[in-house]
Amino acid sequence: MVAAFRLRYGALLGLLGFFVLLVSLTGCASVPKGRAAVDAVNIRGARGVDESDIAEKLATSPSPKFLSLFRGVVFDYELLDRFVLQRDLARVERFYRARGYYEARATAGQIIETGRGHIRVEVIVDEGLPVRIEHVTVEGIEALPPPVRDAALKAAAKRLPHDQPFAEDDLTTAEGDVRRALSDRGYAYAKVTRAAAVDMVRHAAKIVLSATPEKPARFGRMTIEGLGELPEAPVRRAMDIQEGEPYSEADLDSAQQAILELGVFASVEMKPDLRTPPPADHVVPVTVRVEPARLRTVRLGGGVEFDQLRADVHGLVGWESKNFLGGFRSFQVSLKPGLVFYPTRINNLVAPERFFPEEKLRAELRQPGFLEARTTGFVRPEFNVFPVLLNPDAKTPDPVLGYAEFRGAVGVDRTLWKLYAALSHNVQIDVPFMYQGSKDPTLSNVVVSYPELLTQLDFRDDAVHPRKGIFLGNDLQVAGLGGNVRDIRVQPEIRTYIPVASKGSFVTRLSVGFLFPSNYGDAVRDPARAQLPQDADRTRDLQVMFFRGFFSGGSTSNRGYPFRGVSPHAFVPFLNPETAAAQVQSACVPGSTDPNCTIPIGGFTLWEFQNELRFVIHGPLAGAVFCDMSDVSPQTVDIRLTHLHLSCGLGARYDTPVGPIRLDVGYRIPGLQVLGGRTRDEKTPQDLFGIPIAIAFGLGEAF
Repeated sequence: MVAAFRLRYGALLGLLGFFVLLVSLTGCASVPKGRAAVDAVNIRGARGVDESDIAEKLATSPSPKFLSLFRGVVFDYELLDRFVLQRDLARVERFYRARGYYEARATAGQIIETGRGHIRVEVIVDEGLPVRIEHVTVEGIEALPPPVRDAALKAAAKRLPHDQPFAEDDLTTAEGDVRRALSDRGYAYAKVTRAAAVDMVRHAAKIVLSATPEKPARFGRMTIEGLGELPEAPVRRAMDIQEGEPYSEADLDSAQQAILELGVFASVEMKPDLRTPPPADHVVPVTVRVEPARLRTVRLGGGVEFDQLRADVHGLVGWESKNFLGGFRSFQVSLKPGLVFYPTRINNLVAPERFFPEEKLRAELRQPGFLEARTTGFVRPEFNVFPVLLNPDAKTPDPVLGYAEFRGAVGVDRTLWKLYAALSHNVQIDVPFMYQGSKDPTLSNVVVSYPELLTQLDFRDDAVHPRKGIFLGNDLQVAGLGGNVRDIRVQPEIRTYIPVASKGSFVTRLSVGFLFPSNYGDAVRDPARAQLPQDADRTRDLQVMFFRGFFSGGSTSNRGYPFRGVSPHAFVPFLNPETAAAQVQSACVPGSTDPNCTIPIGGFTLWEFQNELRFVIHGPLAGAVFCDMSDVSPQTVDIRLTHLHLSCGLGARYDTPVGPIRLDVGYRIPGLQVLGGRTRDEKTPQDLFGIPIAIAFGLGEAF
């Protein structure tokens, strides 16, 4: 939900009063007499090792802050224990030695008084010179095929690079990586041992990894346990491993993921029988243990939406079967009926005078093993009825346009390694009708038919809580295979995740979008035409742009702007007052250039650039500092870097099993919206508390 609205400052004082009451109810901690609370723990002298990594190993830790601001509120103080601090110095030295700094010494733990009953602890470190990796040898692989030998050498070199500090953990991991490189290529019974010779005078380490590959192995019988009454054939099809094939741990991992993606099992365990000593035929039987999940689910719920465009209440009822008609087919259907209160909204707190019904009916049928073992076929029909509410200044008598919409998609998707791809054909039919007022005679049906290719390459460490890695995606649509809309629409994006300090990360998202229409768009691209009275061609252009154009702003986009707030704006007669008297009274007449008479209409070129620093405050509570910028141009291939629409802000997250609950407040920085002043197609959003901010609330990270 996104809100950008104006309230009296009394509301803000009320919020502050509520906060004070909350603090008083939760209570404040106190420092016991004769004890000292730890305000901070600093590491001095650390250069080769990150200070935050050292601090994580210490039992002495700083007192947590409530909302990252107040100590002793909600959370208890952390008290100094001198015996624990003394043991911390030994922990620091062990930590350094495990990373190749054998001469490191934690020379002192200084206690500095910062106030009555409060202290700061400083751990002084003398790192010394690290022992560096001089040479790495992998023995026992000389007789192996060149591709296998090269894979083992590459695994060792990647984990133990030349001239890097010698870390004991890396040596242990390298041992496992070399063994995995062999087992992925058929050598199931391979063993690897490690040895290191450290020369403290030269600060150099020579490492030897000794491999015993044994003979190449093959998969034996595949036994599946735990199915109960579920059929076995779909599991074997998804597994896609045949008896007699060369053994590979990578194939087992891929099979495990494919079985999980069937959506039927809560857990899947692959257990190869690697007995000692190996059998003469080097055949490896595999036991697959599965635990079925709940096969049928009923969902009931509801919610409200309250922002600068609308207020509504809606329900949710849904049903899902993960073994629909057998064969592990997945079928789900959901209905979301709602009622819109018009013209009630955040910036227009009045009793509703109209009630507009709306609904979203969606279904999906998925067939695993379609065409081949790991490909899934799907059918996704949906039927929606909704009002078009885009004007934050709408008045009660204004005409309210609605659409009855049918969407359908038929396609296939597949995951291969880190790549997900979905190819589908989509049909969208939108039929206009009026919730109130008479229908403009220039309105017509919009029919879009297009193939779509969606690709995602995901190198993140975690999909729900990503901290490091990179994500690449692209959405390509080509409309014109049927229907009355012809265009090409493409939107690539890249996201990066860089770990920062302890459990923090710096994340970015860059996306661009290009729309190339061939039978519409002149009314949007030509400023002069946009001011002419309404005709069928202009109406059609504005209708199609509502469904195909780019918009920015909202909880997952530019968070200083409301939903669709960054977009070209224009006068749209079929959404403005109908009678001449009403138009004159509101100053919204055909050809009007009054910004209050314009609404977002979408554009042909989009760019968005988001930056966010995420950090853990305490337990499941985390915070964020972000800066977003974006623009949508009414011209094709027109990236306007002077149209920044820069907004920065703060956010809070509370982690849950399904993802973090997120609250963001974005501030539109004055002077850095459109350099050189607002253009014809720009409109300034309404303020909140008299300040140019917007509030975004949702489930899951913004990106």
